Amino acid sequence: MSLFSLVLLSLGLSMDAFAVSLSCGIYAGKERFNAALKSGLYFGVFQGIMPVIGFFIGRAFDSIIKSFDHWIAFLILFLIGAKMIFESFKKDDCKKRIDTGSFRVMIILAIATSIDALACGVSIALLNSGIFIPALVIGSITFLISFLGVYLGDRIGNLFRKGAEILGGSVLMFIGLKILIEHIF
Repeated sequence: MSLFSLVLLSLGLSMDAFAVSLSCGIYAGKERFNAALKSGLYFGVFQGIMPVIGFFIGRAFDSIIKSFDHWIAFLILFLIGAKMIFESFKKDDCKKRIDTGSFRVMIILAIATSIDALACGVSIALLNSGIFIPALVIGSITFLISFLGVYLGDRIGNLFRKGAEILGGSVLMFIGLKILIEHIF
C-alpha cells in the first residue's frame, strides 16, 4: 500500500471519530484541551489497535479466500464507506452532551468508531501487506483529527459533521474500488 493510499485510508477511517469529536467539542468550554486530548487518545489508540486485530483475523483465513480476496477488500471498504455516507443523512440528536470524562462512554465511542478500522485490517491482511506501519499511521492521524475536531466543535458546532462523514465514506469507497481495479487489471 502506497503512503498516499495509507494517508487517504487513515483520513477516511478517522472521519467517524472526527464527527464524534466535533460533538464533544460543542460543550467542552474551559475543558477544551482535556476533552481534545482524551478524544484524541481514545479514538487514536482504538483506531490503531483495531486494524491489527482485523489483520490477524484476515491472516487466519488467508488461504481459504486467496482467490477472491480483492473482491472481499473491495466490498468491505465500499460497504463501510456507503454506510458512513448513509448514516450522515440520518437525523440524530446532536444536542446531547457527550461526557468525555466518562471512561465507559469514551470506550464505547472509541470501539463504535473503530469497527471500520477492524474491517480494514482484514483488507490489509488480504493485500499481503504489513500492519504495524499502517496501524501507527491510522492511529496517529485519528489522534490529530480527533484532537482538532474538539477544537472545531467548540468553535463551529455541527456545521461540518455531515460533510466529514460523507468525505470519509467517499474516500473508503474510492480505496476499495482502487484495490479491485489494481487486482483485476
